Amino acid sequence: MTTLKLVAVSAGLSVPSSTRLLADRLTQSVRGGLGEQDVDVQVRVVELRELAVPIANNLVTGFPAPALAEAVESVTEADGLIAVTPVFAASYSGLFKSFFDLIEPDALTGKPVLIAATGGTARHSLVLEHALRPLFAHLRALVVPTAVYAASEDWGGTGDALTDTLPQRIERAGGELAGLMTGSVGAGVMTGAHVPAARIA
Repeated sequence: MTTLKLVAVSAGLSVPSSTRLLADRLTQSVRGGLGEQDVDVQVRVVELRELAVPIANNLVTGFPAPALAEAVESVTEADGLIAVTPVFAASYSGLFKSFFDLIEPDALTGKPVLIAATGGTARHSLVLEHALRPLFAHLRALVVPTAVYAASEDWGGTGDALTDTLPQRIERAGGELAGLMTGSVGAGVMTGAHVPAARIA
């Protein structure tokens, strides 16, 4: 059985964190999509909160601490990447951006990436298209079509199929990333295709 490397980068600041929760849900979805294709997956979660001081030190000294160097290496060597950030001032967090500033410009070229974000209200969902997607396009990564935004209200389902779409959006995005990681893009895109278009996500 083929084994692929999946890395999830979470920029959540609290414990527990809705950003980490979303990263975990997306990871499970990708793992499930790969399992359907008889592909095993090795998962690594990079918690940027734990690397905040090393990231700041690296920015001013140019020398990464061992834990930070290992985290950067895991991202650059991954077969697929999940990048999740909380929304700050209508954009990704400074911690999130500072981490990706440390990655060599060509290191993510062609790498399949799933982008996601969390925030207090659905009004910030366009941060995915206005900030995250351009960032990874600049890095020449291969970003999946479905980006996932989770507002606070998304974690408390109402039972309404037209509004409770977070699980389906996670499934669809995870399927797309799994498809890109294995080259079977069609299967990934079809996953979750029935999701109502109730929100840009």
